[in-house]
Amino acid sequence: MSKAHTLALVVLLTAISPARAETASSFWRYDHGLVQTSLWTEHFGGSSEYVEQQSLVGIELHNPQRWFAGTAWFKNSFDQPTWYFYGGREIPLWQLSHGISVRAKLTAGLLRGYDGDKRDNIPLNHLGIAPAILPTIGLRWKRLEGDLIVFGTAGMMFTGGLRF
Repeated sequence: MSKAHTLALVVLLTAISPARAETASSFWRYDHGLVQTSLWTEHFGGSSEYVEQQSLVGIELHNPQRWFAGTAWFKNSFDQPTWYFYGGREIPLWQLSHGISVRAKLTAGLLRGYDGDKRDNIPLNHLGIAPAILPTIGLRWKRLEGDLIVFGTAGMMFTGGLRF
């Protein structure tokens, strides 16, 4: 395993550690998964250099306490293949009619893929791996989920996914 992969694993495990003491068997229990893809992206800067189709494919594994770990592959704003390894927490906000729920998510992890002359376009990317924190607001209806993800001051993305 490379140093980058080891560092990503350590950060992922740290990011998904529960804030309060829970038994290991309860915390590591699988509740559901989520596969998702990007449907729409908009960059705030409007540079002609930005790519608006990210081709994201991601997977998350959730536990009953709403903690999760995930990974996503996508084309970054400069059409470079990029990985995001992360952990996070889902926060329920409202239960609407017809089984629709609104929730927020916050993820923290590592980005790998901003290379070459684009390396400095994201903060703290000195080693080619940068920390990232991404807030999300989303809807769930039965097995379908949709999220609006804000990626810093650069832009936002809407994703769609299916629970399994």
